[in-house]
Amino acid sequence: MQITFKTVALLIASLSFLPGTAFAQRGQSGADQALFDSANRERVAQGLTPLKWDSALARAAHQHALRMAQQNSLSHQFSGEPDLTARATRAGARFSTIAENVAEGPNASDIQAQWMKSPPHRANLLDADLDSIGIAEAERNGMLFAVEDFSRAVPSLSLKEQEAPVSTLLETSGLRLLGATSDARRTCALDRGYVGKTKPLSVVRYETADVSEVPRDLEQKIESGRYHSAAVGACPSSGPSGFARYRLAILLY
Repeated sequence: MQITFKTVALLIASLSFLPGTAFAQRGQSGADQALFDSANRERVAQGLTPLKWDSALARAAHQHALRMAQQNSLSHQFSGEPDLTARATRAGARFSTIAENVAEGPNASDIQAQWMKSPPHRANLLDADLDSIGIAEAERNGMLFAVEDFSRAVPSLSLKEQEAPVSTLLETSGLRLLGATSDARRTCALDRGYVGKTKPLSVVRYETADVSEVPRDLEQKIESGRYHSAAVGACPSSGPSGFARYRLAILLY
């Protein structure tokens, strides 16, 4: 499973404010909404799927935009501030890939134009692997500090909801599904071995951010014709902090 962390900063206008100037956060009705619409226009023009608005990412972006305005500076992480992964996780986001654009400029259209002219920012905006976005901006002395947080979202699914699409894929491949979900779930939690009275011919454990697909090694085992039935079990993943994924075990008989 791909786990990605990307951040890109862009200085659009000079930071020449006097200490003590006032700043204010704007809601999702001004520049952040304009940037959201602009991002999806660019993606549609390139034949890409539009980004979905993610409220958790927007909360994380909001907090960071305010911090940039307070500091009168651009950064992806200030002293004493959690990094992007931690900020998004604390805000409630679930993701397998995360990226961020930050910028400062006079208005949303200028910020968007500069982002599209910058290869790293453009790459985030037009990354086909990303499907969600949260945007916020904070205003200081008439200038905007903007944050776009992108992700590939990972929905929160119950164990049964994780197992269902995998079971369907296996049945479609010609395998008979066994009622050994409990054994498969307990096997999933192990690093090796299996749980159950009947020894499986093979056990495939894997972690993924998308339960609608199975790994190639499992496909190859199914294609071999050696196996005729299977049990599917999911269990909690212990992946890297901040990154969400599903863990499954397939018992092949």
